Amino acid sequence: MNRKLATSFEGVGDFVGLGVSTAREMFRRPFEFRETVEQSWAIARVSMVPTVLVAIPFTVLVSFTLNILLREIGAQDLSGAGAALGTITQIGPIVTVLIVAGAGATAICADLGARTIREEIDALEVLGIDPVHRLVVPRVVASTGVAILLNSLVCTIGLGGGFVFSVYLQDVNPGAFIANLTLLTGLGELVISMVKAALFGLFAGLVGCYRGLNVKGGAKGVGDAVNETVVYSFMALFVVNVVVTAVGLKATSG
Repeated sequence: MNRKLATSFEGVGDFVGLGVSTAREMFRRPFEFRETVEQSWAIARVSMVPTVLVAIPFTVLVSFTLNILLREIGAQDLSGAGAALGTITQIGPIVTVLIVAGAGATAICADLGARTIREEIDALEVLGIDPVHRLVVPRVVASTGVAILLNSLVCTIGLGGGFVFSVYLQDVNPGAFIANLTLLTGLGELVISMVKAALFGLFAGLVGCYRGLNVKGGAKGVGDAVNETVVYSFMALFVVNVVVTAVGLKATSG
């Protein structure tokens, strides 16, 4: 038990060390711009369709439940305010968590894991090339940027889907829906949502890179690392979601 605990703490220390190294190398020139663009496209390609497919059911579920409640208390015209609040503060970040951890981080881990077992990482170090600067930084930056874009996409789908579902299927007044969108949601909530998305992308990218660079056991080890990436990413990202939500509510209410 003590040995397992020591190993766990050692892993946390290595992960923190990777994060510090990534932050330091991010500002060292030359910046790997081409690699960052390629990785951004690679992550976006595997994340875009799942984002749309997950965002629509979430939107329908929240809108349907909320509209039933508002109809019971005679406040159906506030459907727009509830849809905006739920989409911006919760649906957008949560869907981003699911997709970034389930698609983006695993793609990063599989890529770096395959490079590791083929000893490409060792070859880079022999050539004097820092793997963190060459491989990790572009992937973390790409993951962060794509997470922000995914959050924006989910928010747009959420508001549009909420409008269509509420107006055309639950007879909500369209003018009232639009007029109340900003009743409970403003610039502060939108900024907090974007900060969440950026942190989700950052942590997911770091987890994927860490597990990919520390793969052991050949091809089977890569598969195990991909599975662990999903679990670790979910754990880290939901903690971040709770912390940022609590801090954001305190800041906006103050």
